[in-house]
Amino acid sequence: MDDTVIVGVDGSSSSLAAADVAAEEARLRGARLRIVHAFARPSDLDPMIHGVLAETEQRLHERFPGLEITRTVVSGDALTVLRTESRHAVLTVLGRRGRSLFGDLLLGSTTMQLATHGHGPLMVVRGRPDPQGPVLLAADGSPAGNAAASFAFTEAELRGAPLTAMHVWNTWSEPTPYEEPGDPLSVVVDLDQLEVRHRRLLEDVMKPWMAAHPDVIVQPRLERGRVRQALLEATGEAQLVVAGARGHGGVTGMLLGSVSQALLHHAECPVTVVRAL
Repeated sequence: MDDTVIVGVDGSSSSLAAADVAAEEARLRGARLRIVHAFARPSDLDPMIHGVLAETEQRLHERFPGLEITRTVVSGDALTVLRTESRHAVLTVLGRRGRSLFGDLLLGSTTMQLATHGHGPLMVVRGRPDPQGPVLLAADGSPAGNAAASFAFTEAELRGAPLTAMHVWNTWSEPTPYEEPGDPLSVVVDLDQLEVRHRRLLEDVMKPWMAAHPDVIVQPRLERGRVRQALLEATGEAQLVVAGARGHGGVTGMLLGSVSQALLHHAECPVTVVRAL
């Protein structure tokens, strides 16, 4: 990866909002910003290049003086273009909705495919405007969850924000009872034991990142309940939620078809999905 944040822009209000967020992310990192536009019909190209894209670049230069900004205009479908561009980016940013060739970026197939098969973290700008609060991390200890933790701690440090590390557990997300033959029923009937186990998991997940980012104020949050519902409710008080593309343990089923998809569709703040390193 190089020090570049990319943002997909198609002229929609959602993509223009994403451009502002991407520019701020680039500024925080001391990175470059690249505005990416994919087109199918050459007849649409001139108004976009000399209209929306030029105006967007000019606006961002005024808002973020000194930020290096470039534009890339490519013929092709949105998914292919964005996957290629994301290969060398530290972060890819998209708006919630698009139009034209980015028109299927309604958190449908293209966004899901990019979150699953893209390169590097994907941030989708959605939810309430100008969200405030901590950075919210969905913590579970999986490889993707650890990559998400790394991103979330870095993001909190860059933003000067506290970090809420949330681990949600429930009895039906546990291994089958017979995976522990010495005491086959304890895994489903001893709630105190389960809570201790999950609290220890959350502590273990956080320990190395807290050591690496000592200036970040961490608020551990252990909750028993439905994973998607609990995380979605917590996004109402967060400025960003970060989740791994796939998970296990307390965030069992964190596939793009379940928890991550729910966040991308319904979170009340921007969402970043991080693949395992």
